[in-house]
Amino acid sequence: MLSGEFNVTLDDTGRIVFPRRLRDILEAGKVMVTKGADSCLWLFTLGQWELFEKTIYGTTNQFSARGRRQRQHFIGPRQELDIDKQGRILIPPTLRDHAGLSRDCIVLGQYDYIEIWDENRYKAYLNASEEDFRAGLEEIGAMMKGKDLGEYGNSPRSGTAGGDDTVSRPEGQA
Repeated sequence: MLSGEFNVTLDDTGRIVFPRRLRDILEAGKVMVTKGADSCLWLFTLGQWELFEKTIYGTTNQFSARGRRQRQHFIGPRQELDIDKQGRILIPPTLRDHAGLSRDCIVLGQYDYIEIWDENRYKAYLNASEEDFRAGLEEIGAMMKGKDLGEYGNSPRSGTAGGDDTVSRPEGQA
């Protein structure tokens, strides 16, 4: 699982060093990088890229304008990159330009892929999307309501403020 948020530096030649924690997960010293949504880059292991590419081809139509644009955005610009012995990748200029990468960058694990952001662009994105994030939390809460979540969220105390250990029972029951 690819997770964590890391500050990294883009050097003068366009390389970034992956944190050791992520580098150990990335397979075979090669990764796939493409344009991501929201003006960042998406980085995949080779195996995850294959799944992603099949999803794009399986859900888009090359004869529709929208399908072609999605393929052109994700599939066309993808680059297979080597991870060198120091754990660096060289990000091609076209992809650096797409993401607006400057010296200070954020590498963000997203379970099955990694996002690479310009640090200032990432902070602006988070600030601008705060309302959407909160609305999403409400949707998740509504979907979880009434589902058996095991120990997560279904204890007799869930939803009680201050950790109150009391459980309401009808009168006459112990």
